[in-house]
Amino acid sequence: MGRMRIPPATIGGMNDAPEPSQGSPWRGFLLKLYVVVVVVTFAAVVGLVWSQEHAIGHELEARGRALFESIVLVRKWNSDHGGLFVEKKDGVVSNPFLEDPDRRGDDGTVYTLKNPALMTREISELAEKDANFRFHITSEHPVNPANKPDPFELAALQAFERGVEEETAREEIGGEPVFRYMAPLRVEESCLRCHAEHGYQVGDIRGGISVTFGISGEKDDIREMRWVAVAFFVGAAAFLLLFISRLVAALQRRVVAAEAQIREMALTDSLTELPNRRATTMRLELETARAARYGRPVAVVLLDVDHFKDLNDTGGHEAGDAILKALAQAGTGALREADLLGRWGGEEFLAVLPETDAAGARILAERLRTTIEALRVSQRDERFHVTVSAGVAAWAPSAPGCIPLDIDVLLREADAALYRAKGGGRNRVEGGSPSS
Repeated sequence: MGRMRIPPATIGGMNDAPEPSQGSPWRGFLLKLYVVVVVVTFAAVVGLVWSQEHAIGHELEARGRALFESIVLVRKWNSDHGGLFVEKKDGVVSNPFLEDPDRRGDDGTVYTLKNPALMTREISELAEKDANFRFHITSEHPVNPANKPDPFELAALQAFERGVEEETAREEIGGEPVFRYMAPLRVEESCLRCHAEHGYQVGDIRGGISVTFGISGEKDDIREMRWVAVAFFVGAAAFLLLFISRLVAALQRRVVAAEAQIREMALTDSLTELPNRRATTMRLELETARAARYGRPVAVVLLDVDHFKDLNDTGGHEAGDAILKALAQAGTGALREADLLGRWGGEEFLAVLPETDAAGARILAERLRTTIEALRVSQRDERFHVTVSAGVAAWAPSAPGCIPLDIDVLLREADAALYRAKGGGRNRVEGGSPSS
């Protein structure tokens, strides 16, 4: 048997039932979810960009450290060998800060001493011209004015005195971005030949070497990476928001369907699939309130299956259930579109008849009785003949001696009429006089 339809509570094109608000909790939930997705996506992208920039920073530091260590090794080699004498050709000048730096060979060739400091400066000049980086040896009290520290180097030298092992910075020199690395120079045994007179001891910091190299390419890479990250964030956020919108919409449909099913289950009798007592009472309250407001008649018919206990005892509960289901289907088919038949309890049913006076209710009650009387319910090898007794009660504002409409009074009258029908031999209709 198909599910019985609960007729709409609409009479004459009017509907007094309030419309439920649609979607407001979902809009708030979806908005919060959007905010969470955007924040998490943004944080993930920012974290990714930060990690990449951090990795680039580490790579720059490693490059600066490698260059520094390379020049320190070369200086150490120079110092360990007491300096390097080179032929004094055209363009080769003697170190003015060394005493007697020149030597003449047996063949008359003049050689000049390149100590570690001078060699560092000349290698720096060569590197700056050919490899886009330079070294600068410096100290807070340089002998050579050319080795005077700039602000970054001075701050680094002061930091070394506090125990800092290295310093880095990013600056712009001549409009070009550069990376700067500096680490201290410590006095070794080989350094004392030149610096012992200054009071240095092995391990003392006597200055530092700064390394400077261009990072235009890295800066362009970082800029490009940030634009890619922005594009990725926009694309990922848009995709996730669209995906979540559809997911939430599907979830909302499922929840709404589940809520509708739960509401229907709460208002529907599981056996007959008719409105249960609660739903029937709600509909009766609606129709009586409407009748009182607009001065229109309303009626009810209370039905009870005759000898149902005997039928149930004879055929068992399965037969009893089959009889109730068949009665529900036949009774609903005998009523009008606006009427409602509900299971009132056990083998009792209540028909709510809007816009119906006593005479009309009596006619409908007879139609219900004769329709059900014609039923033959088969269960296994038995066929059961079903009849009902019916009690009718009606209210109309124009009835003589009309009293205010009261649901309890209406139902008591229908119950009393049903009692008379049972006492009068069953399979009959009693009542139908307006309340007075």
